[in-house]
Amino acid sequence: MKIALLGYGKMGQTIERIALSRGHTIALKLDEHNSNPFPTEELKKADVAIEFSTPGTVIGNISQCFYVGLPIVVGTTGWNDQYEWVKSKCNEMDACIFSSSNFSLGVNLFFKLNEQLATLMNKFPAYEVAMEEIHHVHKLDAPSGTGITLADGILSNLDRKTVWKEYNEQVPSTQEELIIVSKRIDEVPGTHTVVYSSEVDKITITHEAFNREGFALGAVIAAEWVMGKKGVFGMNDLLG
Repeated sequence: MKIALLGYGKMGQTIERIALSRGHTIALKLDEHNSNPFPTEELKKADVAIEFSTPGTVIGNISQCFYVGLPIVVGTTGWNDQYEWVKSKCNEMDACIFSSSNFSLGVNLFFKLNEQLATLMNKFPAYEVAMEEIHHVHKLDAPSGTGITLADGILSNLDRKTVWKEYNEQVPSTQEELIIVSKRIDEVPGTHTVVYSSEVDKITITHEAFNREGFALGAVIAAEWVMGKKGVFGMNDLLG
């Protein structure tokens, strides 16, 4: 499989190493040094694209892949407000996109655990819930895509919370507000914590990534899985 890496920062380099170890080749490495003009002819030589760039460039990269008929796996976050447009354009052009706020198997299991816990806690209003997410200082969006997915999982299953709001530190909230405290520290790969607290005790679930390996491996596996498909996909489809 020939892969176009759209975004060649630390994550792109980790994806490259894992892809090569699995017998794949790299057809294109795109970053700020060779993206203007966009190398469309080079993109056509790939079998699939893996996109880990920035919120400002991701939509353009997706559009380029749709234009040349190349399936694309997207790990960049911060473009939720344009998701419906991308989905519509994908179907209109008979293209293929696989996107996820997080490609780690452990995180996706954590998503399910978070939803189940919120469902249980819906019956116990004495517990207040809040979230904290920590990422490296290079992370441009806050809260992260993973944090938003966790928040959405809570809002969908906990009737007393209707909206999330991001703060830099814990502050008093309205009853309907789910607080997300976002921190950016050194080179932290990603730590996400959900806390339910009452006057008598506290329940905490946490996922802590040790490095970028799990995210990168998941992205490569998604690229392998998406070959030959048309439509809009995510980790739930891959995990069955």
